[in-house]
Amino acid sequence: MTTFEELALSFDDDDDDDGTDVPPTNDVAAQRPHDELNVSSDAFWALDLPERDLIFRTLREERPVSWQPAIETAVAPDPDDPGFWAVVRHGDIIEASQRSEVFVSRYGVMFDMLPPVFLEMAMSFLAMDNPKHNKVRRLVASAFTPRQIKRIDDDIASRAKRIVAAAAQKARDGAAVDFVGDISVHLPVEMFGDMFGVPEELRAEVAHAADETQAWADPVLLGGRDPAEVQVEGALKIHEITEELIAARRAEPADDLLTSLVNAEIDGEHLSDFEICATMVLCAVAGTDTTRHTASFAAKALTDFPAQRQWLWDDFESRIGTAIEEFLRWGSVVQNFRRTAVSEYTLGGQQILPGDKVVLMYSSGNRDAAVFDDPDAFKLDRNPNPHIAFGGGGTHFCLGNQLSKSMLRSLFRELYHQMPDFVAGEPTLVKTNFIRGIVSMPFDPKLPR
Repeated sequence: MTTFEELALSFDDDDDDDGTDVPPTNDVAAQRPHDELNVSSDAFWALDLPERDLIFRTLREERPVSWQPAIETAVAPDPDDPGFWAVVRHGDIIEASQRSEVFVSRYGVMFDMLPPVFLEMAMSFLAMDNPKHNKVRRLVASAFTPRQIKRIDDDIASRAKRIVAAAAQKARDGAAVDFVGDISVHLPVEMFGDMFGVPEELRAEVAHAADETQAWADPVLLGGRDPAEVQVEGALKIHEITEELIAARRAEPADDLLTSLVNAEIDGEHLSDFEICATMVLCAVAGTDTTRHTASFAAKALTDFPAQRQWLWDDFESRIGTAIEEFLRWGSVVQNFRRTAVSEYTLGGQQILPGDKVVLMYSSGNRDAAVFDDPDAFKLDRNPNPHIAFGGGGTHFCLGNQLSKSMLRSLFRELYHQMPDFVAGEPTLVKTNFIRGIVSMPFDPKLPR
């Protein structure tokens, strides 16, 4: 297995122009008292969102920006880590998100200060600031041409129909159906593979490697392995596969986004192979993880709230757009991202100093009663619905948000047509401090006999 230290040594400094600098520090952070409501402990993150939000609610109402101890389970533990500011109120999250000149991403977006080379190889433009962020993001975005998006949209509906039909047939054959394993995982993995031209025989391997990069805080997924090693190996595996695919595309271009990334040019600049590989890691995680979990939480909610399902089923085509926004708010799959302050700033009544880590708690913002009427209720007709499932706006707003919505629309259209009376059972949750997800969930299609 490869550690962070071994990874850093494997890259030549002359070739690894990561563009980062040394993060600022201050002498105050280590002296601040930590809040009595601890949102850093493993016990806190072992709770699901409804239970965690009882604590978040108190913080939103009384201390919307609170100083917290270092996260208990870290990928790269730092005994000198003084802690972080937890930002839990919707408006403060949006404000910090849109002040990217103050709250920067180049030192990483997780609780830990991870090595710069890992940020470069696994997070691409997600862990960059301008001007480099704009350069890479623009080159990636240039691959999402109207022709490419139209091709993707045309594929999504037929694939969703086939995936749901296969699950229905499995049930007719008398086999148990799991919503994650048989339905929600397949569409995003297949669409990611189609978009980037990943061969069918490699898609499961890429999806598994993407899961490994996010498994650091879940003891079940880790299975006793070292978190840093698992994360590094997952990223390296995707780089290895992508390097082979890049070489193949240069020899023989194809009609996919990887070919577009290889050929993309803005102002005479191209993405390097390393940048393309890093983009593949980022998109493999974002493209296969978040939509899968959002769909799974939505299926469970439609089971638990039958009146809401009936409202949607009564006029599916005109209501699914509004419903998807509530699916995203309700699931709140990406729970947080970190920024690092590089200048003084007052946020939520607290004085933030250069070097302070600032963690934006999206899952809390999506339950803010000052913004959402009856936030603990699953309301598919909620409108407006200014959720922050794709971030709080600004330069890092999720590039793939429309693709995610398109997949959710097609998947639930097929559930509506093929198995409208389905029942989702009790889920087994992913328990990390970053992703709120579902590992598995028993599923009864309730097909007519």
